[in-house]
Parts: sequence; C-alpha cells; structure tokens
Amino acid sequence: MTIKSIAETSYEGMFRVEPTEGPAFFIRKDYLTTFDFDSIEPGSEFNEQQTDELLDAGLICVVELKAVGYLARAEQSRFGLTQKLVNKKYDKKYIDAALTYLEGRNYLSDARYARAWLHDRRINHFEGRTKLAAELGVRGIGREVAAAALDEFFQENDETQICAKAYEKFVKQGKEGEKLVAAMMKAGFSYKMVSAIIKGEL
Repeated sequence: MTIKSIAETSYEGMFRVEPTEGPAFFIRKDYLTTFDFDSIEPGSEFNEQQTDELLDAGLICVVELKAVGYLARAEQSRFGLTQKLVNKKYDKKYIDAALTYLEGRNYLSDARYARAWLHDRRINHFEGRTKLAAELGVRGIGREVAAAALDEFFQENDETQICAKAYEKFVKQGKEGEKLVAAMMKAGFSYKMVSAIIKGEL
C-alpha cells in the first residue's frame, strides 16, 4: 500500500487515510501495534503485513464509530453492545479492540449503564435487590459492579417502601397467602421483609 494522504478528522485522534489505490479508511494510533504511526505520511509505502495491520485498524475504527452511534442514544453495557455489534456481523476481534478503547476513554461503562438501568427499571417495576442483581447479571454486569450500583440505588430508594408497593400491586391482582408470599419473593424481596410487610410491621 502507498499512502496518498492522511488527515486528522473531527474525532479526536482519528485520521482519514487515503491510499493511492482503493477506498479511504480511518485509523487510530491506538489500533496499530507493530510500526510507528508517524511513518504514515504521503508517499509512504507499506508491505503486505503492514498493509494488513493498517486495514485491521481501519476495521476497528468502523466498529468504534458504530458503537459510538449506539452510545449516543443510550448507555450500553459491554456485553449488550458486543451482542448488537455481533448481530451486525462485525468480527469479534475488532469489536473487542474498539470496546476496550471506548472503555479506556470512559465512553463505555458497565457501572454507568447499571446505574442508568436501575433508574429506568424502578419507574414501572417494584423489585428487590435479589431480583435486580439477577437482571443485571443477565445483562452481563459483573457482581462487584452490580453490587456497587445496587448499594447506591438503595441508598436513594428505600427497599422497604418498594416492597410495600409490590405488596399493594400483588394484592390488587388477587394474590393472597402462599401465592402472595411467593410472588413477592420472586420479585426479589427477602422472606423476612415480605413477612414484616404483610404483618404490617414495616
């Protein structure tokens, strides 16, 4: 490959490279591993191995830009964003490289996603810690990250009050006795808390 031109884009640290033959593509210094980024300049020639690395860097940038599009609309977990990109037929190795870069820049954050998800979830659901932890796990959030997000969530939202609202909801649905207890425990509340709510002790 011979380079015709290279210029920085509006995305910080991303450059548009135009070869003398073939389509232009984008690269980042972060995505190159075996040769000096500063050697990429008009007139530079690269062998087949170097060309492959440049093109790989270009494909990582393609994935990065797609991922940023998703992130611009809403917080994403790494697991969820990976699945979306895999479904778009992007290669896993390019996805991993792009998402690692975005995590390093804090554009992608499982902790931030977990907090946002919990905030949105509470609008239409009355659930306890156990249920919420399980739901975060299904979404690929690690235990420590989930635990920290849940600690913060329940500092701002009284689990006892949420349990009371769940109790009211299930009673309105006609549940009583063992079925009521089972429904509330399935919603993630402890047996001790459920019993206290039903007995009117909380």
